[in-house]
Amino acid sequence: MKRPVRVLTVDDQELVRTALRAMLRRTDVEVVGEAADGARAVEAAYELRPDVVLMDVRMPGMTGVDATARIVRDWPHPEVPRPRVLVLTTFDLDEYVHAALRAGASGFLLKNTTPELLVEAIGVVAAGESMLAPTVTRRLIRTFSDLPPPLLSGGDPLDALTRRERDVAELVARGLSNARIAASLGLSEAGVKSTVNRILTRLGLENRVQIAILVLAAERPGEATETT
Repeated sequence: MKRPVRVLTVDDQELVRTALRAMLRRTDVEVVGEAADGARAVEAAYELRPDVVLMDVRMPGMTGVDATARIVRDWPHPEVPRPRVLVLTTFDLDEYVHAALRAGASGFLLKNTTPELLVEAIGVVAAGESMLAPTVTRRLIRTFSDLPPPLLSGGDPLDALTRRERDVAELVARGLSNARIAASLGLSEAGVKSTVNRILTRLGLENRVQIAILVLAAERPGEATETT
């Protein structure tokens, strides 16, 4: 039997945390803990080791962006996969999107999303993929401020990839899941996952979202230069 995805919910409003807990209880998602601010979110993530952290952005004290960076980059348990962070916020602002993705978040959704989409997003992120609100995806195609600065100069960074890795990267940028990439290229899902991991390591990226942004930047170098 497949074990449920273990989730830590982080929001400074108790009503929101209660609603999320009640909604997720009816699914195959297990809420293993809650936190009302960024500092406690980091402590709870380190202690509970969830699969996914459902993270608000604007909170008193440490923000959700800072907490995301701490969880992703300073994970203290090398023997346990670090949690994936899925941002869930009311604020559809570029500055929050860019900051969250730079910090290593694997997804960004708005609180007006449907329960069904939220549950799907949790599963997608837990599987190592990415999920973005449609409005966020459209804006990321136009802006590339998430890219690490070294990747914006010195030629096409995708030249460091093999032909197969580049093919996979381009399909990641189109929003395809591992299963759909595997079907498109005649590979196994395990092979696609391994290739994505090699791309992340080779290019020094945090997640699939940054792969997508990098590919889009390479396709639109003029736009990328204007936004940096």
